[in-house]
Amino acid sequence: MSTILDIADAVTSALNTGPFDPALNAERRYQPAFDLADLAALKISVVPKSLTISNATRTDGYFDCAIDIGVQKKIADDAEVDSLVALVEQIADHLRQKRLDDAPEAAFVSIANEPVFAPEHLDTQRVFTSVLTVTYRVRR
Repeated sequence: MSTILDIADAVTSALNTGPFDPALNAERRYQPAFDLADLAALKISVVPKSLTISNATRTDGYFDCAIDIGVQKKIADDAEVDSLVALVEQIADHLRQKRLDDAPEAAFVSIANEPVFAPEHLDTQRVFTSVLTVTYRVRR
């Protein structure tokens, strides 16, 4: 398989086996597009975002794999936004500075939360959407 897909699968596994209550049901996807009715339940999408390759030595390279984690849910009221923002932060804390069990060769590099939430999704569809981008480095 490919390096970035291996990392995306390992991130998905790390989320699904993490200490979340209730447990997450993350899925690796290529296009996280859902009907509004599907978003009544929390959706966690793991999407390969980008791959940057740079030289490590004359024979090895660094493969920096950026993976997007989308958190989406149709909300009933604004109070739900607070709990979803907290969930996104818990996901970030779970992945931050840790190796992935299913890809121990991958070193954590960084994590970003942009957008923290998409205001236009809340305004037009009452859907909370947040995206975490986590980057791991593999030397090969």
